[in-house]
Amino acid sequence: MHFTKKTAQEKRLDLRNALKTKKLLRFPGAYNPLCAKLIAEIGFDGVYISGGVMSNDMGIPDIGLTTLEYVSNRSELITRVTDLPTLVDIDTGFNNCALTTEIFEKKGLAGFHLEDQIAEKRCGHLDNKELVSKDEMVKKIKECVKARKDNNLLIIARTDANAVEGIDKTIERIKAYEEAGADMIFPEAMKDEKEFEKIRKITKGYLLANMTEFGKSKLLTKKQLEDLGYNLVIYPVTTQRLAMKSVEDGLKTIYNQGDQNSIIDKMQTRKRLYELVEYEKYNTPDKKITDFSTEGHE
Repeated sequence: MHFTKKTAQEKRLDLRNALKTKKLLRFPGAYNPLCAKLIAEIGFDGVYISGGVMSNDMGIPDIGLTTLEYVSNRSELITRVTDLPTLVDIDTGFNNCALTTEIFEKKGLAGFHLEDQIAEKRCGHLDNKELVSKDEMVKKIKECVKARKDNNLLIIARTDANAVEGIDKTIERIKAYEEAGADMIFPEAMKDEKEFEKIRKITKGYLLANMTEFGKSKLLTKKQLEDLGYNLVIYPVTTQRLAMKSVEDGLKTIYNQGDQNSIIDKMQTRKRLYELVEYEKYNTPDKKITDFSTEGHE
């Protein structure tokens, strides 16, 4: 129905092959399927689904309140509308890493990241995070690796240790997580180029950089991250922040002015929306659904 051509297996293989090129892959966050289609159309390398964004979308904080069912179902809706590989945040594994791995693989995801915070986690860029032990996280990673059926499913280990235990303990954890079978490491809340570089120097494995706004990390450019040798960058909440700021401004205008005439130029047109949802492709030989006037759609 959604006119994608690639299977989940093909998308996972695409991601693996792209990583081998050593090019920096850019994965903006998608807060819904329509946003994922836009990410693909613009030409990005992949789609990212943030646990924080899904919590925000429910009107609740990112403190481990979402469920496996909710996150996996939302993720499936997003990944099925694009041929790009999609990565998802599975927080701390929903209390069953093996089952979580099986479900997200069945839902068509290209990979996921698992973090080493306690179940009552919080955003990685907030203070006073609490970690599970290195050994407990290693056990979780091994459970994920053992449970996957497709070896190309990317298992990413995120460590929040830098803000809690410091860079040296972070490095210890990274080495243990790689040894446990993690395909990629996500060092969370690195402050600046020096800290990103220090992580790169201690591993030859794949590395993910998180460029989230209003956090603890300096926002680095594509070239800076490439020069540092990072393999993949996520912009997890960027699109949601852009959208919500625009919605907030628009609603205030309507409330204060009594109409939306002054902000029409800030809206996506009906024509553009219909292009994005590929309206015409839903025509069939038996029924043409685009049998309407397009006057005023632009």
